[in-house]
Amino acid sequence: MDADIGVIGVGTMGSMAMWQLAKKGVSVLGFEQFGTGHDRSASAGETRLFRTVYFEGDEYVPILKEAKKMWSQLEEESGHSLLSLNGGVMIGNPEYVEMKNAIKSIVKFNLDHEIFNPEQAMKRYPQHRLASDEIMILDKNAGVIRPELSVVSAVQRAETLGAKINRYTKIEKIVPDRQGVTIVANHREYRVGKVLITAGPWAGTLLPQLKESLIVKRIVLSWYAPKNINQFTKENFPVFAHLGKDFKLTGTPTVDGSMVKASNNPQFKVVGDPETLNREVTLEEVRTASHFIQEKIPGLVPHPVRAAAYMDACTHDGHAIVGGVPEIENTVFMCGFSGHGFKMAPVMGKIASDLLLEGKTSFPIGHLSPSRLVNDLPNLKHS
Repeated sequence: MDADIGVIGVGTMGSMAMWQLAKKGVSVLGFEQFGTGHDRSASAGETRLFRTVYFEGDEYVPILKEAKKMWSQLEEESGHSLLSLNGGVMIGNPEYVEMKNAIKSIVKFNLDHEIFNPEQAMKRYPQHRLASDEIMILDKNAGVIRPELSVVSAVQRAETLGAKINRYTKIEKIVPDRQGVTIVANHREYRVGKVLITAGPWAGTLLPQLKESLIVKRIVLSWYAPKNINQFTKENFPVFAHLGKDFKLTGTPTVDGSMVKASNNPQFKVVGDPETLNREVTLEEVRTASHFIQEKIPGLVPHPVRAAAYMDACTHDGHAIVGGVPEIENTVFMCGFSGHGFKMAPVMGKIASDLLLEGKTSFPIGHLSPSRLVNDLPNLKHS
């Protein structure tokens, strides 16, 4: 055996899994087709939102509470500041499913929050413009994560603890069997006891059994210059998500003292092949985003000074694929986080180590089980 565990894709989830496995003294070998902390996939873009009041379902709240603790652990072990808790606001019509989910998570877990009507919101956070039928929810345990530095920090910590990573290494084949897994990469064979697939948009390419359940989507991120930078520092401007019928604005305060990240992705474009992602942002995409920025955050100059396209792997129901499938031996999947996985990444690393080493985890991940997809995937049953 070259290692007890092989990790395919050392990005958001792979880096955290390697950190957790190495902490347990497990020999772990990572494979990454780019450099660690790269900008080719879902962990790029300078900032990510951390939230506990959750649009996507209250079942995530226990995971997010633990994630908050584990972000502190990684900060302590790495010596890097990764998560700044400056609060977060969620804006939208209270009848939207996402807003109802947010309220449900607050009630069920007694989360620290405030709720404002449009007049109250204008007084508290005048940077935002609300419609008369909208509310603003302030999540007091939300904030900004630095994604690239987080991945690099987890990787460095894992390597310090003995993990090994093959960078710039292209996976050609993964062959699981009863005794272990053979990985063919850069024309060389490696043998590991078990494998973790954390390949993001490339997961469906590596394992065709997953292709039908994973949709690769293109995400455009934009940065705007503020008219008054002091209004958009982390002390004055929480992270935000503003939902409307034809827009979905999300963003963070300035982290460099010059630009504010504010992006609009109401409908993601499907990417047929992750190798052919179109990274050029069109003028129409710029104009559409600028229109909503001008209307909803008028303190920003509504013309992006920077815009870039990235991608992420999504599932049909918006929940990730986490766990193993009996028909695919010695393999654990962790992919398809559908644009909301980074905040929980440290916990997912811990969950991955639990599943690989013990075959189970104490965290509530039933809604993420691959088994929910099996009926839709005959290839997965008979692989």
